Amino acid sequence: MAGCCLALLSQQTQNTDIDAVEKIAIAAAFHDIGIWTADTIDYLEPSIPPMLDYLAEQDKEHWSDEIHVMIVEHHKITTTQYPQYPLVEIFRKADLADFSLGLVRSGVPKHTMKYLKQQYPNAGFHKLLFELTLNHLPKSPLNPLPMMKW
Repeated sequence: MAGCCLALLSQQTQNTDIDAVEKIAIAAAFHDIGIWTADTIDYLEPSIPPMLDYLAEQDKEHWSDEIHVMIVEHHKITTTQYPQYPLVEIFRKADLADFSLGLVRSGVPKHTMKYLKQQYPNAGFHKLLFELTLNHLPKSPLNPLPMMKW
């Protein structure tokens, strides 16, 4: 997912913004962590406290608003509206490319997706998401994917 972000970021800028790369790394590390820390498929908000703790430890609290939005909006189906935080839309598109296994590349080059799939095997993550969704379905049949947003 982070590799997809970096590919999209490089299409938008000639210069590497080290802060942007670090924000992407932090958001990528924490964006789905609530699956495990809160044991839930409704994991967006539970992913926020560990990220905030990390930013506080690193003296980077000034990034908290942007990374918070990157995480809570990364499953938005439609385009995000955060012009002050361009990484939010990059992150959303990258996650869609990663989640769809490249079926929807969102601007990520085909060769990049192929390389990333070879370098970073899925290791059962999509299977886990499918199983969590099936387990959640009887509890909330009208909202089987609570992490998704319009």
